[in-house]
This record gives sequence, structure tokens and C-alpha cells, in this order.
Amino acid sequence: MMKISAFAKVSGLSIKALRYYDELGLLKPAHVDEQSGYRYYAEEQLLTVKRIAAYKEQGFTLEQLKPFLEENIRADAVRDKLSEKMKELQETVRSLQLQLDEVNSRMSRLEHIETGDPAESIRIRKVPSQRVASIRDQVPRSQLCILLDEITKYAALQGEEEAGQLIILWHDDAGGNADVADIEVALPITRDIPSNGRVRVNVLRELQTAASLLHHCDPYGYSCPVIPELTAWILSQGLVQTDREPIREIYLTSDKDIYGRKRPAELLIPLLGNAE
Repeated sequence: MMKISAFAKVSGLSIKALRYYDELGLLKPAHVDEQSGYRYYAEEQLLTVKRIAAYKEQGFTLEQLKPFLEENIRADAVRDKLSEKMKELQETVRSLQLQLDEVNSRMSRLEHIETGDPAESIRIRKVPSQRVASIRDQVPRSQLCILLDEITKYAALQGEEEAGQLIILWHDDAGGNADVADIEVALPITRDIPSNGRVRVNVLRELQTAASLLHHCDPYGYSCPVIPELTAWILSQGLVQTDREPIREIYLTSDKDIYGRKRPAELLIPLLGNAE
């Protein structure tokens, strides 16, 4: 017989663990002194410790492995419990594989995402038309994120994968001077999906000429702080902004591909000369 401290040392279990095993009925002391309350373990109980450790290595919880230690457990009961554990582990493997696939996909997408703090790039470019699902509303600027979430969830319900881009169209002052703004959020779609009273599916019209500014924006904000910079550049070049088309801001990554505080974006200010 060994005192609990000696058995703990030999078995590699802590005294706390041995007491817990006792409470669960997994490994009761061979003898308990009635006067002192000392627990004593028999040397052969090391075999039970090894059996418990083996079951735990196979993923069994203490509650799940308890029946395996019963004296008269039937072979068919063992088979059923092993089958249950196999199904549980297979589901865990499938879940982990999905997580692994998503991490691999994220790694691939990361190769196409600009990192660090790149120098801002301004140019004139043509913006092609594209099919989108959109929501337009007059809301407090602080609700921009809610609108973006609403259009993303709607597209997902229609079977669209999460878009790599989100588009904001500022139909009034995009600089943030008014509390309530006329905002349209749009999401590029790969196929026709139904419209409803809230969501409109249409073609976002082409811009023949637009001033473009690539930058990193704060997605937690609800106005575009680089608009003055691009507006000043337009004036310096003798160009004229048109009031027939709203300013656009394009988030160049999906929500789940934001790293750090900012996300890459493109600001587009349509110029006079666009087809009316």
C-alpha cells in the first residue's frame, strides 16, 4: 500500500487529480484510514491509471471512459461506445478540415492584399459597369456598417459567397458634414438574385473618367477622410468633378480579410465628361 502522495509520484498524477478520480468513482483508494482519513492505494492500481490515460489519449472524457472500467461491461456495449466516439472524432476531423481549408484560403487571399502602409496613389481611370445588389437609405452616418451588414447577409441568403469588395455610394456630402446621409451600399454579384422592397439588383453604371485614390481607410469610421486630398488634386489638375454621379468608395477586401485597424480601399470621384 502507498499513501496518496507516494502513489501520485509513481503514477504521475497530482493529488488533486487522484481525489477527483475518487469523486467520479474512477479510481477509489484501496483503503481509507477511518481515524486519519488518509487514502492508501495498491500498487496494482497503477494499471487502472494507465488504462485511464490510454482512453484519454483516444479522446474519451472521464465520463465517457467510466463504463470501460466497470467489471461486467458487455462486448456489445463496448462496441457501441467505441462507435459513438468514432463518429464524434470523425465530425471533429471534418470541422478541423474546414477550418484548415479556410486558413489556406485566407493565406491565398493574403497574397493579393496590399500590406503595410503603401504610398497613396492617384490616377485617372475608367470604371467598368458591374452587376450589384444594393440598398439605398437616408440614415445616420453611424449606421453605415449596419447597411453593409444587411446587404452582405441578404446576398449570402441568396447563395452568394462573401464578396471580396463592398461599394459605398455617397449620394450627398461624403465628407461627413451632415448627421444624416443619403447612402447606397452595393455588393458585386456573380448571378441574378431576386430583388425585394429593400434590396435592388441592377447594373452600377460605367464611369468614363474618375479620379482614383488608393488608400487604407478606417472601416470603423463613417466618412472618408481622404476626400479633401483627392478633391484638391482634381482642382490642381484643372479637372472638374461632376455632380451627376455620386462619389464612390470601394472596400477592396471582405470583412473577414481585415488585418489591423485599416483596410485597403479605393476612392473614386467621377469627373465631368462621364456619359449622362
